[in-house]
Amino acid sequence: MSKVTVITGASSGIGAALAKQLGQKGHQLVLAARRVDELKKVAGETGAKAIVVRADVTVRSDVERIRELALREFGHVDVWVNNAGRGITKPVMELTDREVDEIVAVVLKSVLYGAQTIIPLFQERRQGHLINISSFLGRVPLASYRSIYSAAKAAVNVLTANLRMDLKTEYPGIHVSLVMPGMVDTEFHKVASTPSFVGPGGRTGRVMIQSAKEVASQITALIEHPVAELYTNPSSAGLVQQYYQDVGRFEENMTI
Repeated sequence: MSKVTVITGASSGIGAALAKQLGQKGHQLVLAARRVDELKKVAGETGAKAIVVRADVTVRSDVERIRELALREFGHVDVWVNNAGRGITKPVMELTDREVDEIVAVVLKSVLYGAQTIIPLFQERRQGHLINISSFLGRVPLASYRSIYSAAKAAVNVLTANLRMDLKTEYPGIHVSLVMPGMVDTEFHKVASTPSFVGPGGRTGRVMIQSAKEVASQITALIEHPVAELYTNPSSAGLVQQYYQDVGRFEENMTI
């Protein structure tokens, strides 16, 4: 039986690339975002049965409607990808209350709404796969000007880990995965400089830019072989270890 996969934020970037790749693998798709015209275009390029849902993931009832439309069309959901998100370029001291509230809503609360909407359905079936798209910036401050975005992603990381721990004993058939891309060639990152850092032995390194297609291909593999966490950039895991071994030294040697 073909998997039924829900993808939020599917109108562009990683979400759109993932929809096309999963469509090629025979997934039946539920694509959600606020921009319907763009969604319809993506749906038409998947080569699969795909329904389009206009939804604002910061509104709980909209997220619940995604689930209901998926069930009405396909009868069940196998994979739910919380991908929707956006960010701003502002250092900590320039953030306003409104900016903080907006980014927390779209980055963090949308993930909570998605999880609370789909996990009960997974529990009924005792199987399913929830994938939360986070960011490497939620682990290492390689871009301080992404301050509130990175902070919200760090919260996504912790929320995902705690949900996985809550479910692991009673529901071993439910997978909860966290995906942490680094810098991705999307509109959000095109306005940013690429950070560099000093690695072991004093060697200077620069963060590799990945395409949305490259990230999507790794998420596609993750669906086939679930793991708890996935760094899409092969150098990221080593950087995390290096950072936490000596935070002060890492930050001193980092340039933007």
